[in-house]
Amino acid sequence: MDAARIDGNTLLLPGGVRVRFIRTLRLPETGTHPLPPGLGEFPVRRVEDYARTVPDEWRARGGVMVPVYLREALWLSFGASEPAALQVGVGKVCAVSGRPWSSRLTRNPQNYVVLPRQPWLDGINSGRGTVRQFVAVPLGLGATVEGQVTGEEVWGGVQLQAFPLREAPLAKWREEERRKREQALEIARSRAGSGLYGGAPPAPGAAPAPAMARAAGGPPPSAPAMGLGVGGSMRQEVYRDDWPRGSWAKEPAGRVFVHLVTPPQWRRITGEAPPPSPVDRAAYTEAGLPWFDYYDQDGEDLAPTDTLGGVKPAGDWLGDDHEPWQQPSPHQVKPLGDAPGRPVQDGDW
Repeated sequence: MDAARIDGNTLLLPGGVRVRFIRTLRLPETGTHPLPPGLGEFPVRRVEDYARTVPDEWRARGGVMVPVYLREALWLSFGASEPAALQVGVGKVCAVSGRPWSSRLTRNPQNYVVLPRQPWLDGINSGRGTVRQFVAVPLGLGATVEGQVTGEEVWGGVQLQAFPLREAPLAKWREEERRKREQALEIARSRAGSGLYGGAPPAPGAAPAPAMARAAGGPPPSAPAMGLGVGGSMRQEVYRDDWPRGSWAKEPAGRVFVHLVTPPQWRRITGEAPPPSPVDRAAYTEAGLPWFDYYDQDGEDLAPTDTLGGVKPAGDWLGDDHEPWQQPSPHQVKPLGDAPGRPVQDGDW
């Protein structure tokens, strides 16, 4: 496997896969809601750059670290220059299938998302056409997805592993993309010559741009361990793989372990100030910030598994936060249209 890299706050996995961790508004744990937008990127740092201040077990696992507040919500933004199958683990439990982490792709149940069709993932695949939001919680209470599914809380964090297409389907895809570009260029030239079209054509078959649409001394002490539990439900599909069987490589191109760090620990390890605390929900709605509704008419939603459907929200362990909730007005919900850097050291996990 090749090494993952960091470019700014973007994780670059071999095969052209890009992953960003996006801060967002935590939803109520009752009801089903539109997609909240991003409130900025989480900073991402390599563990090996802070070998003297991270815990020993972090050095052994390698990877990167991200600072999150207790009960802060986040989503994963994806990009890919070529098709890829991406496994997403939460405490080494697959966020798509609910099965234990595996070094192999499976279709029944599907244990990965397909890029670039899947532009983001906001939570675990726990309902038909819905996911339950990723929310940071401490290990030890049983509130994490890992704790509820396996009965233990050992790993925490987030795990990512990317698989490319095999050589034959990849070569076929590249040829099809080349033909699409040539056709689009001919159409653009024809329209420009007739005065009907004056700009560059959109990239054929391009996925929506989620980053723009929703962007928004001595031995190190042990670190407070953080993992991902779940919060409220939102309308989001996890798409079924429609590539022919046997299209994906058997071995991953690369992987990375993402440690979740409390803000005080982040400051102690890195010397950097953590991001500001998450925005209040009422203030967010009062400011008129948008919500989103994303739908791909050609994509088939992946049915949830019983394992993830039974995961309970963090509030069952941590209690209600009693923040007032204000529903967004209809005009706030916007429909969405249809490696540089240094390598990240991998370890044992």
